[in-house]
Amino acid sequence: MSVLEKETGEPDFWKDRKRATETSQRISEIRLEIETVEGLEKEIQDSKSDESLMGRLEKRIEKEEIKTFLSGKYDRNNAILQIVSGAGGVDAQDWASMILRMYERYCATKGFGTKVLHQSFGEGGGPEGRIGTKSATLEIKGLYAYGFLKNETGVHRLVRISPFSAQKLRHTSFVLVEVLPEISEKEIEIKPEDLKIETFKSSGPGGQYVNKTESAVRILHLPTGIMVSSQTERLQGKNRDNAMKILYAKVYQLGKEERKKEIGKIKGVKKSVGWGNQIRSYVLHPYKMVKDLRTGVETSDTGKILDGGLDEFIEAEVKYTN
Repeated sequence: MSVLEKETGEPDFWKDRKRATETSQRISEIRLEIETVEGLEKEIQDSKSDESLMGRLEKRIEKEEIKTFLSGKYDRNNAILQIVSGAGGVDAQDWASMILRMYERYCATKGFGTKVLHQSFGEGGGPEGRIGTKSATLEIKGLYAYGFLKNETGVHRLVRISPFSAQKLRHTSFVLVEVLPEISEKEIEIKPEDLKIETFKSSGPGGQYVNKTESAVRILHLPTGIMVSSQTERLQGKNRDNAMKILYAKVYQLGKEERKKEIGKIKGVKKSVGWGNQIRSYVLHPYKMVKDLRTGVETSDTGKILDGGLDEFIEAEVKYTN
């Protein structure tokens, strides 16, 4: 931290405002981590004779300990989480809305800030006039946001009695989740001439306009064919900035996947991708069970999980993949 603090004392430190802000934020994060560890050490010393207090401290220490597994290059970064409804029609769109709510609630328990950057709504007609989600992009801000959530990438399967079925039939729905790290502009070069930028009117459920002006932004990256959009801000400039955040993350991810493919060719490794890459199953009927298909962690408390109580699953994933 002393090296970073030395930088802040340089005469031209604030000339590059973005870099200066990032450095200041990193110093604050390191200070907070040091204060947390020192505080725990003091509490341990003060509570050695109190078994109940020691038990509570052990749980807090375990929460801090999990961060030692988050040593990846971008694990400390903010995250961009994308949700796409798959096979299952209106049931899958409803499942996508449930998944979005689940992650928003999980992030609230972790102290992460969230903002929906883009949401494409599905058809209505369900119970209580529920409107589903075809796709959504959620920005998640907080220390280790990407590190905690990166392993949520994959297909999430729901089995339940369909609330859209008059015959009360059991239905299986699929949603694809992709988690990307927020990437700094200086790490990836995107040329202005490689972008096709369009504006459109942002709309909400039922086609009602959120904004009557063309403030929503859609960006096509011509070299890769990646298309991103943002519509939730009232100002076109802010939507453009948000769309560019998503684009930088997706271009980074594409490069990462291409490198994996090349390594796979060299090693002769074949790995299923897309909808076959199922990671977790949520069963609400004929019994209640959420099971992670990688770690084997499971619970019958489906309500807790859908309300964002994902710690047990996410912490097991972090340890399993490191």
